[in-house]
Amino acid sequence: MSHHYDVVVLGAGIVGAACALEFTQAGMRVAVVERGVIGGEATAAGMGHIVVMDDSPAQFALTRYSQLLWAELAPTLPENIEYDRCGTLWIAQNEEEMPELQRKYIYYQSLGVPVQILDSSGLTEAEPNLSTSLVGALLVPEDAVLYSPAAALFMVQCAQKMGAKLYLEKTVVRAGESEVLLDDATMLRTDRIVNAMGASASTVTPDLPIRKRKGHLIITDRYPGFCRHQMVELGYLTSAHSVTSDSVAFNLQPRRTGQLLLGSSRQFDVDNGFVDRSIVKAMVERAQRFIPKLSSLSALRIWTGFRVATPDHLPLIGAIQGDASMFVAVGHEGLGITTSLATAHLLLDQFLERTSIIPLDPYSPSRFSVTEAHA
Repeated sequence: MSHHYDVVVLGAGIVGAACALEFTQAGMRVAVVERGVIGGEATAAGMGHIVVMDDSPAQFALTRYSQLLWAELAPTLPENIEYDRCGTLWIAQNEEEMPELQRKYIYYQSLGVPVQILDSSGLTEAEPNLSTSLVGALLVPEDAVLYSPAAALFMVQCAQKMGAKLYLEKTVVRAGESEVLLDDATMLRTDRIVNAMGASASTVTPDLPIRKRKGHLIITDRYPGFCRHQMVELGYLTSAHSVTSDSVAFNLQPRRTGQLLLGSSRQFDVDNGFVDRSIVKAMVERAQRFIPKLSSLSALRIWTGFRVATPDHLPLIGAIQGDASMFVAVGHEGLGITTSLATAHLLLDQFLERTSIIPLDPYSPSRFSVTEAHA
């Protein structure tokens, strides 16, 4: 059996879901193929933050653009998505970290992002459960958090209401040259294919310069009011970009349920999804440096997932050379929730051959060669 679409999106995580919604809203005939549960893989293993990041100008541009898109969408989101503009506190542990805090303040402010520097007393007032030894923080009040699996499901359902077709619990056997073959012998013919399959993307599009990173998350019982902001240590990026060893960093989120979501950890070259007790221990010990009272809280669940990284920590968004029908939207690493909406917009811009709000080149898959993909 054969069906024809304008776009077939492979993967219904948050990125694929955002693409499906964006393309459907543009009047395209869209199909979405998902082998498992909508938002059930990397999306369910993310912390659900909508944050501005400044590791590079391109990362800043993509995260800020997407954050503003999320703010536009927020009034339409149902309650179960738990969108909460709680703001982020980037915490300095000591005086040696204050120059980095000042740098972020100047950079964000120069580009129109509201920010505020808190001294130690201001930090204690903002988050009374933090250690009093901490010297200060940068408050980014427009950062937000949400429950990402529910967000992905909402976007797919909205796309379906507008006519998108969902092929659920179907595995892609082959994709390329304007065709997608499913494991039940269904053939989808299409003008464009968008590979948004995350850690499985290379099974369909070989030689992508991506690498899996395993992460752990911990969610607690309900403790309403225990914290008010997402809290991240300033050393987070150093940890996030470690490629030679396992790493952990302090990252804590309040949820509207009153629960606390604790991260983060990163492990390369680990294929199993088992909980690593040593990593969990390191995460908790790291977090207790910042919030000693965490030791008195109860954890309800610990789980893992795989995020996909690229060599330069920027996603692959755009056309694949050698196949005019194939596009990719992968490699967002820990920022897929944040950047999903902007990713969808950038792809639609390419489909319609229109100028994008931000430059496309930093995210183009063509910036890497096949040789670099295997390096």
